[in-house]
Amino acid sequence: MIGLNPELVANGAFLLVAAITLAGALIAILDRNILHAVFGLVVCFFGVAGLYVFLGSEFVGAMQLLIYVGAVCIAIMFAIMLSEPLYKPAPPPDPMKLGLAAAVAAAVFGVISLLFQSAQWTKAAPVSTDWSVTAIGQALLTRYVVVFELISMVLLVAILGAITTARRLR
Repeated sequence: MIGLNPELVANGAFLLVAAITLAGALIAILDRNILHAVFGLVVCFFGVAGLYVFLGSEFVGAMQLLIYVGAVCIAIMFAIMLSEPLYKPAPPPDPMKLGLAAAVAAAVFGVISLLFQSAQWTKAAPVSTDWSVTAIGQALLTRYVVVFELISMVLLVAILGAITTARRLR
C-alpha cells in the first residue's frame, strides 16, 4: 500500500479550498441572477473561512462564518426577498437626499481620518501563545476594541442597506 505524503495532501486541500473560494467569487460577480450571485458570495465566504483555518486562525475563520455568512449574506437575502421585482421602474433619485448622504459620508470619513492622524500609535504587542476564547475576548474588548467596533459597523451598514433596499420601492 502506498503511503500518502501529508504535505501533498495539505497542498491539495489548500488548492481545493482556494478553487472553491475563486469559483464562489466568480459566481458572485458574473452571474446575472442576483440570488445566484448571493449564493456565490456565500460559497466564497466559506472558502475564505477555510483559508483562515489553513493559516492557523480557527477563531477568525469561525467569525468569518458567523459575521459574513451568518449576518451579511442573510441581510442581503432579506433585502432581495423584500424588494420589488426588477422589472418595475425605479423612481428618480432625490438630489437632496443624495447631497445629504454625500455630506454625511464626507463628515464621517473626515472624523475617522482625524482620529487616525491624531492617534498615538505604539509598537505591536508580542504575539500571544494563548489562543483561548477567553483570551481572544479580552483582547477584542481591550486592545483591539477599534477592530471590534469596525466589525459592528460592517454589520450595521449591512442591516441599513438591507432595510433601505427593501423600503426603496414600497
